[in-house]
Amino acid sequence: MGTARSPSDEEFTAYFAAHAHVLRATAYLLCGDWHRAEDITQVAMIKLYAVWPRLIRHDALEAYARRVVVRTFLMENRRMWRRRERLTHEPPLEHTVHDADPDHSVLLRAALNAVPPRQRAVLVLRYWNDLSVEQTAAVLGCSTGTVMSQAARGLATLRQRLRPHFVDFGYLRREDAQNQEGR
Repeated sequence: MGTARSPSDEEFTAYFAAHAHVLRATAYLLCGDWHRAEDITQVAMIKLYAVWPRLIRHDALEAYARRVVVRTFLMENRRMWRRRERLTHEPPLEHTVHDADPDHSVLLRAALNAVPPRQRAVLVLRYWNDLSVEQTAAVLGCSTGTVMSQAARGLATLRQRLRPHFVDFGYLRREDAQNQEGR
């Protein structure tokens, strides 16, 4: 005999089915690992489920869920120093993403992983989730000035890491790259 589900549970189930993949993609861009992204998303959804009945403003639900994902990522990173990877004789399993140009996505993910977590969160929210400066500040609980400075620093790190590769892909002429290095 099954248990009766409340309308609230059914709403959450529908929300989860419709939005979990988007939140997981955001988490992946933040952490760079599909398994961690899945964990972050699950923890965020558990937190969301716990407050679901109290969420009156369902129009702000997407922003709230995104905020929970970002804060879960940042909280996990604060604790990362306590955890250490354990070396094994087997390589870890990796999720393969089929992009239009795999070389670009590998380079971008590596460069994004070199950006500090808070700056990475700003970049993902601003340029992946297409949030405004004000919306990003609200998600992160900081000022708009902090968002702008973190975005500028994060973009500078990305440019620095990616600049040598732009020449190889033909996006930048070698003379232009040399001129930029001389600046």
